Amino acid sequence: MPTFSYTGRDANGVIVTGGIESVSREAAQNLLLSQGIIPKVVKEAAAVGQSRSIFTLGAKVTIPELLLFTKQLRTMINAGISITQVLDILQQQTTNPALVTTLQTMSRDIREGSTLSDAFQKHPRVFPDLYCSLIKAGELSGTLPDILERIIYITEHEYRLREEIKAALRYPKMVVFALGIAFFVLLTFVIPKFVGVFQSAGLTLPMPTRICLWMYTMLKQYWYLMLAGAAAIFFGLKFYFRTVRGSYLRDLTLLRLPIVGPLFTKSVMARFASILSILTASGVTILSSLKIISEAIGNKAIAGEFDRLSTQMEEGHGIAAPLREARFFPPMVVNMVAVGEESGSLEEMLHQIALHYDEEVEYATKGLSEAIGPILIVSLTVVVVFFALAIFLPMWDLTKIVK
Repeated sequence: MPTFSYTGRDANGVIVTGGIESVSREAAQNLLLSQGIIPKVVKEAAAVGQSRSIFTLGAKVTIPELLLFTKQLRTMINAGISITQVLDILQQQTTNPALVTTLQTMSRDIREGSTLSDAFQKHPRVFPDLYCSLIKAGELSGTLPDILERIIYITEHEYRLREEIKAALRYPKMVVFALGIAFFVLLTFVIPKFVGVFQSAGLTLPMPTRICLWMYTMLKQYWYLMLAGAAAIFFGLKFYFRTVRGSYLRDLTLLRLPIVGPLFTKSVMARFASILSILTASGVTILSSLKIISEAIGNKAIAGEFDRLSTQMEEGHGIAAPLREARFFPPMVVNMVAVGEESGSLEEMLHQIALHYDEEVEYATKGLSEAIGPILIVSLTVVVVFFALAIFLPMWDLTKIVK
């Protein structure tokens, strides 16, 4: 059955847009009239899809766009606007083609009788599992505006953590990239010219110069093999990291790295505490919350610990006792969760843990920049000294010959 996109006015005179399935254009118009919508334009969706296919191909919804959508959704629901009208209005305000298409589908599904949470869950590439689970909890409890407020908080929290880590790693990446370019230029353009002069003078080349000449020869004669080897390693690791075992070993290695490992651990603890706090406050059971966190935590090594926690809780244990046996969880987290579980204030304790590790992540990112700075300086010094020796040692011998 073909799908038709439409623009019209509802009973309140508000302009609405969306999509509807029908056997023909006339049947679609009649169906819209039966729903109280006066159609102005009704087009077969295939024509619209062809004009948008180039733009929607590979399009995605970014976190800032998702945040803006959620804030607008909360504001209009608080104002008492019906959900179908809200989705129609948001379609007109949204500039992302992928999100517009998603909202059109959601609006159509809700008009056909689907619940709001089901409409969200049909679009996992736009709305994560955590987002959909909270929407469902708010829909069932009748506290959707409060739930949207919590979704905004957790989304902003997640986004800020990621941006802090990216900011801490941005400068090292730039320095390493510039160092790699400098190394390549010196090795392929500068060193060979000096080596030619030194060999024509009959000099015995010192070790640093011979190493540079060997690297240049390998790069010149076997560059295609090196490129093929690098590509094979890159795509091989990429494929391996997509497997269960590979992703587990990758995330486990990240947690055990000497400098960035503690930062990743603290970031995961902040996410765990904040997400679990919001889920429990929203009425989601601890067992269901752990399953959601296992998928949303972003680290397969720690996700495995949550899976074991879920298994033990299904056997009748609380959360504190299995948490003591789990890896990667600091004693402070375990003890505060135990106190919260015993006193019935688990939500508040988790909120305090999240606040604490937010500060820890902030300090750790600053410490990461301070720790990586000297390492980069030492690495840069080693490279500069190496090339300086490769050039100036034989040049010193050449000046002796001239004298």
